[in-house]
Amino acid sequence: MSAAAHVPPSAAAWQLPDRGRVGIAGLIVAESALFAIFVVAYLYYLGRSLGGPTPGEVLGLPVAASIALWSSSATIHLAVRALRAARTRAFASWWALTVLLGALFLAATGREWYRLIVEEGLTIRTNLFGTTYYALVGLHASHVVVGLLMLSTVLAFALAGRVRTAHAGRAEVISYYWHFVDAVWVVVFLVVYGIGR
Repeated sequence: MSAAAHVPPSAAAWQLPDRGRVGIAGLIVAESALFAIFVVAYLYYLGRSLGGPTPGEVLGLPVAASIALWSSSATIHLAVRALRAARTRAFASWWALTVLLGALFLAATGREWYRLIVEEGLTIRTNLFGTTYYALVGLHASHVVVGLLMLSTVLAFALAGRVRTAHAGRAEVISYYWHFVDAVWVVVFLVVYGIGR
């Protein structure tokens, strides 16, 4: 009797999980831990600043920017779905809209920082609020920048006609990162602009 005859059917059918999905899952777990540290630090130091300005005095609600970022989760999902259906032009359109929405969010963050620094005098050195605010929101903004660089690279390939249905799995892995960035903003929004105000 051959050795293959002793292998249970379920063991013979098992395959290694997709490397891209495993890799992005590991990255998301590690990045979640990093964000958790920054969120806890923000909450711990909330209200401990000896001088102003305080969050309630200077922070406005970034509603439009947040809606733009959260909407980009829908557009990137539609992009991946279009690519799986071999609709490459629709993929490029949805993907480009995702890039645009992410860029709008980043521009709004830049405008908010400009206002806080120039008009309100809140810098990273002003007080504990300034330090933890810029650290937490800046950490998220840096992840948006990385995401936009990845999305823009894929968009450039798509516009050059080099993205095919076979690449849908890779596009989906990138979309997982983008969904993570959007989900983290839910937490940051609630902590900084909800609890923190």
